[in-house]
Amino acid sequence: MSVKVLLAVPPGIDKLELYKVLGLKAPPLGLAWIAAVLERAGHKVRIIDSPTEGIDQKTFMNEVKSWQPDVVGITAITPTVYKAYETAKAIKEYDRDLPVIMGGPHVTFMYEEALNNNVDVVVRGEGEYTTLELINTMEKYGLDPTRLRTIRGLAFKDGDQVIRTQDRPPIRNLDELPPPARHLLPMDKYTLFGKPIRIVHVMASRGCPYGCSFCSTSYFWGRMIRYRSAKAVVDEIEDAVNRYKTNIIVFTDDEFTLGKRFVYEFLRELEERKLDINFSCGSRVDTIDKEMMIALKNHGCTALYFGVESGSQDTINKIGKRITLEQAVKVFQWAKEVKIDHVGSFVIGFPWESIDDMKNTVRFAMKLDPTYAQFTVATPYPGTPLYYQALSDNLIEDWNWEHWTTLKAVMRGYRFTKEQAQKMLQWAYVKYYSRLGFLVRELIHGRLGTIISAIKNSLVPWFTERLLRRGE
Repeated sequence: MSVKVLLAVPPGIDKLELYKVLGLKAPPLGLAWIAAVLERAGHKVRIIDSPTEGIDQKTFMNEVKSWQPDVVGITAITPTVYKAYETAKAIKEYDRDLPVIMGGPHVTFMYEEALNNNVDVVVRGEGEYTTLELINTMEKYGLDPTRLRTIRGLAFKDGDQVIRTQDRPPIRNLDELPPPARHLLPMDKYTLFGKPIRIVHVMASRGCPYGCSFCSTSYFWGRMIRYRSAKAVVDEIEDAVNRYKTNIIVFTDDEFTLGKRFVYEFLRELEERKLDINFSCGSRVDTIDKEMMIALKNHGCTALYFGVESGSQDTINKIGKRITLEQAVKVFQWAKEVKIDHVGSFVIGFPWESIDDMKNTVRFAMKLDPTYAQFTVATPYPGTPLYYQALSDNLIEDWNWEHWTTLKAVMRGYRFTKEQAQKMLQWAYVKYYSRLGFLVRELIHGRLGTIISAIKNSLVPWFTERLLRRGE
């Protein structure tokens, strides 16, 4: 017997600011991985990536009615969670007995909220094996609470009581997972800024050992970084390159360069197979050296993404980033010498900061002068230490999850208002991008149009656009 499982990115989120600004269409890798594990176990799976397909609620419900799944699984992040709840509600209005499960970083920590919004079961944390065990159990016993209690990594209701089962330990050997089920995704529709350039998103590792106070990665994936083998990663890339006729790869790992051995094995695999790809990846200023930078560039890396976060060493220490400003200066200098595009990401508006501290971060960004700088405003995502701090000090002023995009200030600080933080974000972009030197450099490279439109669109990560230009 097999179960028909519909996995979905909820409809309606393409209307959210997050999507409008970024013109972002990235595949739901998490769903594709869960789908691959379910398919391998013999279940029938369909993925509906609503925003990418341009599917609205009504069309989505028609799909549910015609395909008649046994279970619907919905994924959500904080700004998209209301749309996910609306979808759950629509499903329950159509068929009260059709089970709805939900996963993702938001509901992993806010599972009670989800269970009060038409969700039957929350899959907490890493989803593959938890979902598989859940589906296998439901196939035999339905939503029997005594059976569900034995599955690690869930939250559900038994009567009025919220049950949170034991945490599931992280998957130690990621190579035992099949590659993500990309055949279930609209692969030809993942573009950037509406340009018809296909990209393949790949994740080589999960988890992060650093546990920065504002970032949910290490609280969702675990405080331990787990790499897949270089061979498995390159197998997946090679297959995707052949199948989808593109050589542009974006690594979605937070930290690609932490495992030196992995990086060099990965580059060796590319070389041995004569795989010509363009890729971008995230790094840290304390895990990369000039030699690695050159090696990455020589093998097709077109952009490196660094979280510098702040121009104040005190703030860097407080958030637990464990880097120094000197390291940042040195690494950004190397990137210029190696001539590799590099993005610096900076966060303003941590609760303890003053307006001056925020201005200093922007000035530090200008001193580093990366190819692009991305500024966001500190957002206390559920599950992070920053969230618990903001909660206990009553700093959060805007509880509309849709605004939690890092482009809108949702909390005040001890010495600044929410409105001041918002103003500072705009100031940061204008200050950084209206510098004559920057504009001249962009003009020389014929990129000014992109900048202007990005600034118009409220300015955020278009470093990938640059990266893709290289691939054209």
